[in-house]
Amino acid sequence: MVKIATWNVNSVRSRLPILLDWLGESAPDVVLLQETKATDEQFPRLEIEDKGYNVETAGQKTYNGVAILSKTPIDVDLRALPGDPGDEQARYIEAFTGGVRAASIYLPNGNPTDGPKYPYKLAWMERLYAHVRTLLATEDAFVLGGDYNVCPDDGDVYDPEGWRDDALCRPETRAAWRKIVYLGLTDALRATSSEVGRYTYWDYRGGAWSKDHGLRIDHFLLSPQAADRLVDTGIDRGPRGQEKTSDHTPVWCELEDR
Repeated sequence: MVKIATWNVNSVRSRLPILLDWLGESAPDVVLLQETKATDEQFPRLEIEDKGYNVETAGQKTYNGVAILSKTPIDVDLRALPGDPGDEQARYIEAFTGGVRAASIYLPNGNPTDGPKYPYKLAWMERLYAHVRTLLATEDAFVLGGDYNVCPDDGDVYDPEGWRDDALCRPETRAAWRKIVYLGLTDALRATSSEVGRYTYWDYRGGAWSKDHGLRIDHFLLSPQAADRLVDTGIDRGPRGQEKTSDHTPVWCELEDR
């Protein structure tokens, strides 16, 4: 069995004590991190290696940043999403590890929607669509995990009407998500549970955590070969309830070994 987790840590250095404790308790085989907010040189590699993990990063100062941690060797394939050589934002890293091809994804937020950020989000999703087509042609078992900044359905947001025009919920965003999924991918959490109101993100403001005013924006998308191996998925709410923590919480999936 291989356990893969994804977590937007919202600054890996600020959350390092919580991350290290969670690695010790949860002990996933592979961890996909987003919004590390650290360059490759600033990443707390030694502390995480002391927990028994190999580390590969695609970093950026202050913003964005993604990483893969794994108990087995990591063979990095990509440190950027193909399709736009001029895009310098650190939002994608892809590698073979733990018997699968895994990618850590930090998809653009897209707000405010009346400026350049929303077209960038949609263009990024179109690039992801094109890359998924390439990946599917390899017939590899692959797992695309991360913070997609997409609420796929109204059941993934506590107040659908209030969020209707947000970049995370707009019809164009959801259409771009469906276009990717309909290539033949599996939303891992939805494959194991149809329960709505299961969230992965709660804003720091307005008592969102205590009121459970959340969003489901952190996802695993699995290739058919990976979906055939899917055993279970879950959301680990524990880290979100701690002091000085990320506004996201980890999501995990388990795959049978092959």
